[in-house]
Amino acid sequence: MAAPKVKQDMAPPGGYGPIDYRRHLPRRGLSGYSLFALGAGSLLLGYYTIIKWNRERRRLLIEDLEARIALMPLLQAESDRRTLRILRQNLDEEAKIMKDVPGWKVGESVFHTDRWVPPTLDELYYLRPTSEVDNEKFGLQYYV
Repeated sequence: MAAPKVKQDMAPPGGYGPIDYRRHLPRRGLSGYSLFALGAGSLLLGYYTIIKWNRERRRLLIEDLEARIALMPLLQAESDRRTLRILRQNLDEEAKIMKDVPGWKVGESVFHTDRWVPPTLDELYYLRPTSEVDNEKFGLQYYV
């Protein structure tokens, strides 16, 4: 028996086409110039928003200061009324305590001046409980 004839693979007539050995990478993303322009644009936009917000903050701060200046006489008057009320209560209490002492003048100033001297907290609250004095001195610092 004769061996079957083997057909060998051969190149097509005219040969194979050229082999593409060069790199053909796809373009990825934006170019360098466009990335630079995009970065500069975002930087300028950020600066613009910061400048705008700083102007708004300055306007709000001026508004707060004007409101505080407008309220200052009212707050000062309330503080003065509270001080005078406490001084009046202290004078009444002093008159009650010192009524039996001969020659005692109620409310006589220890200062040798005719000018108003604002009383210290100790002078205002010397006839009151220590808890009230501490509350006036330290306020809400106990809770901090």
